[in-house]
Amino acid sequence: MDTTADVHPVDEVPPARQLAAFGLQHVLAMYAGAVAVPLIVGGAMKLSAADLAYLITADLLVCGIATLIQCVGFWRFGVRLPVMQGCTFAAVSPMVLIGTTQGGLPAIYGSVIVAGLAIMLLAPLFGRLLRFFPPLVTGTVILIIGLSLLPVAGDWAAGGAGAKDFGEPRNLALAGFVLAVVLGVQRFAPPFLSRIAVLLGIAVGLAVAVPWGFTDFDGVGQADWLGVSTPFHFGAPEFRGSAIVSMLVVALVSMTETTGDLIAVGELTGRPVAPRPLADGLRADGLSTVLGGVFNTFPYTAYAQNVGLVGMTRVRSRWVVAAAGGILVLLGLLPKLGAVVAAIPAPVLGGAGLVMFGTVAASGLRTLARVDFRGNDNLTVVAVSVAVGLLPVGVPTVYEGFPDWFRTVMNSGISAGCLTAIVLNLLFNHLPGKGGSAGVAAGSAVPAEPGGLPVGGGQ
Repeated sequence: MDTTADVHPVDEVPPARQLAAFGLQHVLAMYAGAVAVPLIVGGAMKLSAADLAYLITADLLVCGIATLIQCVGFWRFGVRLPVMQGCTFAAVSPMVLIGTTQGGLPAIYGSVIVAGLAIMLLAPLFGRLLRFFPPLVTGTVILIIGLSLLPVAGDWAAGGAGAKDFGEPRNLALAGFVLAVVLGVQRFAPPFLSRIAVLLGIAVGLAVAVPWGFTDFDGVGQADWLGVSTPFHFGAPEFRGSAIVSMLVVALVSMTETTGDLIAVGELTGRPVAPRPLADGLRADGLSTVLGGVFNTFPYTAYAQNVGLVGMTRVRSRWVVAAAGGILVLLGLLPKLGAVVAAIPAPVLGGAGLVMFGTVAASGLRTLARVDFRGNDNLTVVAVSVAVGLLPVGVPTVYEGFPDWFRTVMNSGISAGCLTAIVLNLLFNHLPGKGGSAGVAAGSAVPAEPGGLPVGGGQ
């Protein structure tokens, strides 16, 4: 993709052929995660197969609309970076609890609408918090995002969580084959093909998987050709206090995760996120979440899966991800197309996910390489933040005995690690030290940041 002196790579529009290929690649990278939330919530509520299918198509439709709002933007909505949107996993447990004990889907949608409005109101405040994200914090958060996603890729590679043949050697062999194809294309293919290495890896993996019986296309024949999600399909929303409170906690977690993802995309694309664009991106999250409550789906956030794809392919155009949003809208309106994508076996996605999610973690390390670790406590900040962030990833039940609001915050490794990094950075680099000054050395001159905070630790 050629660049010009007056057009930033984020704003470039690739040729239509490349736009479609790059966009489809982004859709395949996030599709499994996008449909997982309605499947989990609907399954827990024991919805019928028809209602589950409706939830999935509604989710894909709003995913596409939310992505278009975030990438293209209008007025003060949208960060205008290559950011894919999808349902946040932080909301799964609260929504299951609300749906099964506090009023069903109408109560879920009422709380989702209120949470979306709250996100829009709080967006400017979060925009002003950007000074709390120096490279020490952003690099740590990006590293945690990548590491926390790797178990997801591992589950896919082994056959998908809950699969009867989970961990079978043939699943891992297929995932390894896809990984080898992705790496081979990226290393030896011409530049354009190397940028769609993930798409080619998935296509070749699917071609191998079909004759070996890895996938089943029966669902394609059963799916409808056309499906339109109508507002409040499951009834008028109900606004219950306890449900709203739990969803507001989710909103804060989601805003923290989105902030980390937007900063990561800004780093990868060479367009660092300033306070105003950050607020615009969070405001778009809020609007999309309100649309989710109206159109029978759930809260939306930036998807970290696609952050890794941006870093790996080095395709930085936001219009590529906007094209992916258009594809998601089509999948939401044409359930049969969605069923075709859903038939891709988990090991195929796992092989591609390993390199994509690893790329996110490596990007965090690249950001941390700009931080001075000599003669200060920055290494402690990174070490403890990564440990706290990965604790719920390695031991999912570690906070089982804590209140629901605490688990909502801390069970998300991204939000837990992000909050820990912010607090520790303030503790070690901004509060007065042992010798009475902030930062790395007592009595040393420490410049102040524009927002008024002193800069410590060589950040």
